[in-house]
Formats: sequence, C-alpha cells, structure tokens
Amino acid sequence: MFDHHEINWLADLLSSTADTEILPRFRRLDSSDIRQKTSAADLVTEADINSEKVIAAALRERFAGAMIVGEEACSDNPVLLDGLSTADLAFTIDPVDGTFNFASGVPLFGVMLSVNIKGETVAGIIYDPMGRDWLIGVKGAGSYVRRADGSEHKVRVADAPPLNQMTGCVSWQYLPEPDRTLVAGNQAKFLSHLGYRCAAHEYRVIATGFAHFAVYNKLMPWDHLPGNLIHQEAGGYTARLDGSAYKPGHVDGGLIVAPDADSWKAIKQALWQK
Repeated sequence: MFDHHEINWLADLLSSTADTEILPRFRRLDSSDIRQKTSAADLVTEADINSEKVIAAALRERFAGAMIVGEEACSDNPVLLDGLSTADLAFTIDPVDGTFNFASGVPLFGVMLSVNIKGETVAGIIYDPMGRDWLIGVKGAGSYVRRADGSEHKVRVADAPPLNQMTGCVSWQYLPEPDRTLVAGNQAKFLSHLGYRCAAHEYRVIATGFAHFAVYNKLMPWDHLPGNLIHQEAGGYTARLDGSAYKPGHVDGGLIVAPDADSWKAIKQALWQK
C-alpha cells in the first residue's frame, strides 16, 4: 500500500525518466518519431511512449498489484480506464504533457503523476524537466515546490480579484456548439488569457498564485487529477460544470478551476452568459 514517504521516490522517478527518455529527444525528433493520434494537434512521440514504459515498469516493481493508467497505453486500449474509481491503489501517468509543444521544440511541457486510493486522489506531482523542479500536493498536507537542491516552499492560490482583473485559460476548442462560440467570445470579459497548450504549466501558474482560473471540458485523468489535487491543497476550489466534485474515473462534465467557490460561480456565469 502507498505511504506518503514514497513521494520523494516518485518525484525522483519522474525526473530521472525525463533525463533519460525525454530531454535527450527534445529538438532532436525526426518526423518518424512523431505521429498523430486524433488530429494534427494531438500528437505522440517516442519520448511519450518510452518514458511511460519506464515509469510504469518502475511502479509495477515497487507497488505490486497497483493499477497503472498511462495516457499512451489507454490511447491504444481505453478499457484500461475501467476500475480507476474503485482500485485500492492506482497511479495515472502523463509522460509528456504538452506533447505538441515538445514536438514543436517549445520548452513548455511536463511530466505528471497522481496517486489514487479507493477513488480518491491523495497525491499529485508535476515535474518540469526544463526548470528541474517539482510541484507536489499531498491530501491534507498542502502543496509545495520542491527544488533540485532539496529545498521546499509552500504555494497558495491567488486571492480572487474582480473578473475583469482575472487571468486564466479556457479550453473552448473542446466544447460543442453553441457553447464553443459563446464561451470563446466571453473570454474578453477577463483581463488576459493563457494558452499554454499544457495543463501541467497551467495548473502550476494557477496553484502558485500567478494566474486565477482555468476551464476545461475534456477530462482525461492523467491531465487533471494531479493538478486538481495540487490546486485544492493550495487553497483553491474546483468543481465540474454542474457543481459536482471531480473524481477519478470522470472523463467528461467539464471542470472550472478557481480561487474559491464564489469566483467559480462568477466565472461560469460570465463565460456562459448570452
């Protein structure tokens, strides 16, 4: 069974894998190393595939019997998602979050992992291979940045300013019409928009207090379980679009990441106002 003392081991697993499987391939990929999944904006590379295999193998060796849910394995076999919400111990892996950026040579990508026990996320880790540090959240213990030298400092979300002073990201491209057009147009009500194409860095900038909100529609667990837990432990508030809690196993229903419950309501109202 998982013990919170394993956090540093997991963090080091992500960084060592990035050093051997991800960074050596950055800006060195051939066209044969990149392929499309669902569209020209949804890519997979040799770095994604190889790093997921390394992380999954290490998890299986250390946590015998644990459920391993990796993005690339599930892309090939979606049935692997079944049971995530009930497993005694489950890990999700996003081996290269921001693959489009990575494949394009843009240094904005991350490695993400979540730990889930009986349908509850208890830990989340986001590793930045370029910055060489980790953003970590542990259920009931807060969120913090761990630097390469071993030092740590707690993080907290920003207080909620008025809507017209908020900065955030809205993934309107995954919304169906007419919501897609409505929500995209309503972004002008906010101060500015983030468009990182990388949930790892979007959650990071929000959890550390440099931006305020995010709105997502597509909810794959490897993209959101780590950041969602980190954000909540940093004092933030998240809920699906219908107001319900986001849990392992949810792959739809949308998600609004906000500083608090009142700003969550205000953000939703502003974006869906006709």
